[in-house]
Amino acid sequence: MSDKKIHEDQKYIDGLLKNNSFIIQAIYDKFVPKVINYIKQNSGNSDQAQDVIQDTLVTIYNQASEKGLQLTCPFDAYFFLLCKRKWLNVLKKTSNKEVTINEEVLSKGDEALELAFETSVFGEKQALFAEMFEKMGDACKDLLKATFKMKSMEDVAKSLNITYAYARKKKSLCIGKLTELVRESPKFNQLKN
Repeated sequence: MSDKKIHEDQKYIDGLLKNNSFIIQAIYDKFVPKVINYIKQNSGNSDQAQDVIQDTLVTIYNQASEKGLQLTCPFDAYFFLLCKRKWLNVLKKTSNKEVTINEEVLSKGDEALELAFETSVFGEKQALFAEMFEKMGDACKDLLKATFKMKSMEDVAKSLNITYAYARKKKSLCIGKLTELVRESPKFNQLKN
């Protein structure tokens, strides 16, 4: 466990998790204009900025719900860094050139930078998983989606009209195939390092 103190801005993370419209509106009022301005000044427009913001909020929500994200720095710095990284990745993909991130404001030890990096990697891992999941056959996708939603394999087998033994065997094979697809992806080694 970390001995770092939880920042008072944890309320924004908690508000996102609870879908608190007051907190979400506060995020849009306080932090979004800075991101929109940054993206507009760096080869983007308002629609692209909104896409980056939405994607970032979903990534933060997912990390908070799946990994128990605890904020140890101001939300503003964390959110802006994540949005900035996502935007630079968009520019990198569209220009086929190397984009360097100039961290003139933040030192390597800065907690916002560390948290943003962790969340960024988390989002990239989720995207890789989703991309490889889509490459699987429909039978595997249906089975795995059912196991994500239902607790017992008996219920999964009933919902798919297959035997319990077949459902367990097929799940094992599908997870093996998904793991293989992820590990064979060039992105996997990049994320591992």
